[in-house]
Amino acid sequence: MGCFFSKKSKRKSAEKENHSPTTTTVESGGNAVPLGNNAEEPPKQYSWDKREKVDPKDYMLTGLKDVTVGRLPGKLNGQQFVIQECENCNIYVLDHSATINIDDCVNCRIVLGPVKGSVFFRDCKDIKCVVACQQFRTRDCKKMDVFLCCATQPIIEASTGMKFGCFQYYYPDLAFHFKDAGLSIFNNNWSNIHDFTPVSGENNWSLLPEDSNVLDFVPMPDPESDFKSVRISTEAARSIVPLTKGGRRKDSEESCLFVFFAGEYTTANARKLIDEATSKGFVLIQTKEVSMKPEDAKRVFQSNAEDLVEFISKGPVTALELNGDGVVEACKNIANEVFSGTKLFVSDNKNTSTRDVDSFFNFADMQMGL
Repeated sequence: MGCFFSKKSKRKSAEKENHSPTTTTVESGGNAVPLGNNAEEPPKQYSWDKREKVDPKDYMLTGLKDVTVGRLPGKLNGQQFVIQECENCNIYVLDHSATINIDDCVNCRIVLGPVKGSVFFRDCKDIKCVVACQQFRTRDCKKMDVFLCCATQPIIEASTGMKFGCFQYYYPDLAFHFKDAGLSIFNNNWSNIHDFTPVSGENNWSLLPEDSNVLDFVPMPDPESDFKSVRISTEAARSIVPLTKGGRRKDSEESCLFVFFAGEYTTANARKLIDEATSKGFVLIQTKEVSMKPEDAKRVFQSNAEDLVEFISKGPVTALELNGDGVVEACKNIANEVFSGTKLFVSDNKNTSTRDVDSFFNFADMQMGL
């Protein structure tokens, strides 16, 4: 079989060698007018050529000591971020991001705005932080105090002296950043820690005291820093994420399940309920926002299922567990007085309320893979 390039045509080669670009002209009144354009055309511009160039240094903090640093709202806009080899720094990342890795940091105070993916601490020591994320992990870390909002089960590995509390923080853009990161303020598993490398007879993690204040761990930004213009609050009442008791021992054997169905004012209504209930001395144990199918209603709401199917199909439901002696009757009164025009579910009596709570939150945990 012959090869396409086996024989070279001398004639064609000669023509090729003698060929050169020419310009055709016509005579017009004795003047030669060139036809066509011999100048090279400018290169095509593609959409990716017009993008603003990204400087990797804008998305990392590295090798810093004794400074207040971070990023203001609008500076990350969902990009990845890296913090590494920092010592005795106050770090405020007040924006939403994709993922954040923190490596080899010592004696730092850190605030991280909502992270769509994972926050991963590695080889860090003496860290105090406020974190909101989808996934939280540590490896080879020592002595960390974490005020956490985590949509999934937090994981520690080869880490000791780890202490956890419920997220308590506010700045004006924080609610929007939660939404941009795809996180719900009602899905917070801050106290449900999984120790990947437990040691027999030892406990590598514990919960911070219930009355712990973020300011005792992470200070406000230096008034002379770039963050002085951001209105920050660490008061529990102003926190974007509701303050929950989590896995701590309940004060009462009576709990109540209170469920709001999808609607324009669901979040505002849930906050109103929390304010009403806590002002009467009741305690918020946990919250969840989860989607349900009509077939899930029977298992979760049992005899009330038929009336609720229509509302379940409209979107995610938001549930709260409140605790305290007399809480069921109090919640029924709040429902009648404050939310009379709103479709909701409230435990009917204290004899079945524990079953209501267990049925819903067990279902929610299974849906979320916890």
